[in-house]
Amino acid sequence: MSPLTAMKGLWGAWAISWVIAALWSRRTEARPKLNAEILYRVLTLAGVLLLLGSGRHAPVPAGPEFWRIPAIAGWALVGLTVLAFLFCWWARIHLGGLWSSSVTRKTEHRIVDTGPYALVRHPIYTGVLTASAAMAVADGTAAALVGFGLMVLGFWVKARLEERFLRAELGPEAYDAYARRTGMLFPSL
Repeated sequence: MSPLTAMKGLWGAWAISWVIAALWSRRTEARPKLNAEILYRVLTLAGVLLLLGSGRHAPVPAGPEFWRIPAIAGWALVGLTVLAFLFCWWARIHLGGLWSSSVTRKTEHRIVDTGPYALVRHPIYTGVLTASAAMAVADGTAAALVGFGLMVLGFWVKARLEERFLRAELGPEAYDAYARRTGMLFPSL
């Protein structure tokens, strides 16, 4: 098995477990209008399709190949992918019933600023983007790199929408205080 095959397997296992875990979530109280979410959904989906649906051994053309990494580096990136998905799961479990795949306010919603949320405001996005970066570097093709770029843009758009929505729903003073203490996608220094 190649590192790229292992990484795609990890992506598949994570996606299946993530969908199943969506069953334990609180009732949604409010959400932005659907058209507010279209841009991040399109960017993220296009990014995922390019990142995971193309490559050296995939049916979708990958474009130019910029590099090939040694097998040991590929397996190190597999390890990074495992850590990234574990970080996602830590954040998902820590968030509990407040989690949602879309931007929402759940019943009894509050700002969670402990656990991984003490490090970054969107640790799930950070984990997914780290796994995406590992995949793009391991693949080394134009499609994978463009896919990663689209995913970064999609998650940044979603994070901005989510933060505007939560400021309006939960109060700007509480959310702004949290935002000053923590980075959006990367820890504040």
